[in-house]
Amino acid sequence: MLTTSIQPRFNDTDALGHISNTSFPVWFEEARAALFKIFHPSLDIKTWPLILAKTEIDFLAQTYWGDEVKITTYISKLGNSSCYVTHEAWQKEKMVAKGLAVLIYFDYEVNQSVSIPQDIRERLAEHLDENK
Repeated sequence: MLTTSIQPRFNDTDALGHISNTSFPVWFEEARAALFKIFHPSLDIKTWPLILAKTEIDFLAQTYWGDEVKITTYISKLGNSSCYVTHEAWQKEKMVAKGLAVLIYFDYEVNQSVSIPQDIRERLAEHLDENK
């Protein structure tokens, strides 16, 4: 499991005074950065091997400016060419949002998904938690 700390910015709030729902997809993408480095250590976008196939977020409680948000990230399913990434956002010991992102290992030259190489699978498996 990976952990990322986010300090909400004032401009992350909405007119109702809590963190806007539009902030969470950005925060969750930031939390996937460590996984991006496993897939593609150089992070060179000219040879990028991933596409984002799906995202979803469940908002569980209001989140506020001024208090840190911890994002835990883990692999909830590791397929042949896909990887399900689950995020949990916590503020003050309470889960405030849960999200899912489906990443596909992709070959842009042939325009199709390809199998995740074994060495990458082994590193991703270190963050696998199918029980959550």
